[in-house]
Amino acid sequence: MPVTQDELATRFEENRSHLRAVAYRMLGSLSDAEDAVQEGWLKLSRTDVSGVDNLGGWLTTVVGRVCLDMLRSRTSRREDSLETRLPDPVVTDAPSDPAHEAEQVDSIGMAMLVVLDTLPPAERVAFVLHDMFAVPFDDIAPIVDKTPAATRQLASRARRKVQGEVPRGEPNLPRQRKVVDAFLAAARGGDFEALLEILDPGIVLRVDTGVGVLEYVRGAAAVAGRAVMYAKFVTTGRVVVVNGAVGLLSETDGKPTALMAYTFTDGKVAELHIIADPKRLAALGIQAPDGS
Repeated sequence: MPVTQDELATRFEENRSHLRAVAYRMLGSLSDAEDAVQEGWLKLSRTDVSGVDNLGGWLTTVVGRVCLDMLRSRTSRREDSLETRLPDPVVTDAPSDPAHEAEQVDSIGMAMLVVLDTLPPAERVAFVLHDMFAVPFDDIAPIVDKTPAATRQLASRARRKVQGEVPRGEPNLPRQRKVVDAFLAAARGGDFEALLEILDPGIVLRVDTGVGVLEYVRGAAAVAGRAVMYAKFVTTGRVVVVNGAVGLLSETDGKPTALMAYTFTDGKVAELHIIADPKRLAALGIQAPDGS
């Protein structure tokens, strides 16, 4: 018996948050992820899935294929690469109680998204689907037009790159907050030596100002030397959670003007990502603490 459109819509909504998570990890763009999910719905609405036993798995592979096409198109146009812009952040209010910390476990950090942006499209799809969502290689292979064995190799290559580039994170939000507080205190006082104590020796700073080229700085001394850049966060910043980690959002008249995302390792800041493009931040729809 055919499934009605109302039944399809209900079942699709049950899978929407999962599909959005898949697409966001694939694409690093919230708007592109929404477009990919919508394409998944259009495909579902036009397909007889009465014989599909695992609709969630079917939708995941459909959205995965859409994302692969989008990644390939993006690569051919040389758009949205790590050379031109940072991935979209997911920004939420700072947690008011420790229980909120558990909600961050499934978040994907900015450092991971940055590395995913460097992977070839097929590698990214294979890695995200298998390593992050446990999709079998037999199901991924048709998406990337490879054999299961070749698909396994794609994911393996991506995994090596990720393990070599993504710092080991610090999941404890209260400990992260202490590091951020120390960072702000050092920046407020212009204390270069105190900043060096907080920054990992190999720290990487990436700044996206919206001009089409990322500013890239490596090394604790060089990053500490940009203390003047952090002044706005000292005076107008509020603590938020950015992709599961403590971050800072600078606002003027209630509107976001700059965002600082941290990656923490061993009690130090291992990576620092700053988006200082007010138009881009406004497009993300970041809410004020009261929801206004």
